[in-house]
Amino acid sequence: MLSKEASPGDAEEIAGPLTRAAIFLLLRIDFGGEDVVKDLLADLPGLRRSVGFRSLTGGLSCLAGIGSAAWDRVYGSPRPAELHELPVFKGERHESVTSDADLLFHFRADRMDLCFELETLIMARLAGAVTVVDEVQGFRYFDARDVLGFVDGTENPTGRAARAAVYVDDDGGFDGGSYVVVQKYLHDMTAWNALSTEEQERVIGRRKLSDVELSDAEKPSDSHIALNVITDDDGNELDILRDNMPFGRPAYGEFGTYFIGYAKSPVVIERMLENMFVGSPPGNHDRILDFSTPHTGALLYVPTADFLEDPPEPETEAEEPEPEAEPEAEPGTAPAPDDSLGIGGLRETAEPSAGVSWFRE
Repeated sequence: MLSKEASPGDAEEIAGPLTRAAIFLLLRIDFGGEDVVKDLLADLPGLRRSVGFRSLTGGLSCLAGIGSAAWDRVYGSPRPAELHELPVFKGERHESVTSDADLLFHFRADRMDLCFELETLIMARLAGAVTVVDEVQGFRYFDARDVLGFVDGTENPTGRAARAAVYVDDDGGFDGGSYVVVQKYLHDMTAWNALSTEEQERVIGRRKLSDVELSDAEKPSDSHIALNVITDDDGNELDILRDNMPFGRPAYGEFGTYFIGYAKSPVVIERMLENMFVGSPPGNHDRILDFSTPHTGALLYVPTADFLEDPPEPETEAEEPEPEAEPEAEPGTAPAPDDSLGIGGLRETAEPSAGVSWFRE
C-alpha cells in the first residue's frame, strides 16, 4: 500500500491561476526507455524549481501525466484505480480520437521562454528513450478567448471548489493526484466565420461579446454548453478544471484549441465526450464538432510531486507455499480419487466503460 501524501504545494500546481503561455507535449516511451523516464520524472520537480527560480514572477509549473499502459511499465503495481485508456466515442457524424501516448508534460508560465527552457532540458534527458507524438505551443488570447472569438473557461471552479473537483481523495496512496484528458482540436475558420454572430452564439450557448450564457429558452439542446453540464444522481453539477489554450499557424491556415481538463474522476470528462460525439439523446451531437475536428486524445494520471521524487517499490505477489507432500500409499492400496477438474481459479476482469465522455465554456 502506498503511503505518500500530497504536499501542500501540489494543489496549487493544478488549481492555481491560469497563465499566459503553455506547451503541451505528448510522448511515447520507446522499448527499453522505462528507467530513463522514471529517473527523469523523479528529477522533474527539481528541474522545474531550477528553471523557475530564474524568474520568480514567471509562474512556471510543469505537470506530468502517465498513461495506463506506461504505468505498469514504469511503476508497476499498485496503480491508480480509474486509470485506463481513453475510449473512442463514435456518433452518427463525428468520432473522437485516442492517441498512442504514454506521457504528457503540461508546461505553464507567464513567459514562453520558461516553458521552452524546461522542455529543452527534459527532452535532452529523454533523448533516445521516447518518441514525440505531438507538441503544441499555446498562448492566452486577448481576454481569455479562443480563436472562435468566445471566452473560454468561464465556468472553471475556484478555490476550495477547484480542489474538490480536481484532486483524488478516495484512492489511498494515490490521493492528491488528478486525472487529465487532453485533445487537440483544429477549427474550420472559413465555415465558422460564414455564420452570423447570432448563429455562432447558438452553437456555443453564450453571448459572444458579453460572455453571458443564453437563457434556457434561447439555448439549443445541441449547443456546446447544454451538452457539457454533467450532474450526479442528486442533480448537483460535477465540475472539472479546464486550462485550454488557443494555438495556430495562420500562414498554414491552422487555427486550434487545445483542450485540457483535470478531474478527480475521468468519468465526468468521459460523460462530456459521450454527450458531444454520440449526443444526448443519441444523434443530438455537439454542434461545435461541425466546425472543430479532434486530432489527438489521451487520458493520464498526474501523480503528486512527492510520488515522482520518491516512488514506492512495486508490490510483488506473495509466493505460494510449497504443497505438502502426499502421504505414500500403503502397498497394495489405490491412490485417493482426485475430485479436481484441473481448472485454476477464474477472475472476472472489469473493462472501463466506453459509454461514459473544450467542454463547458
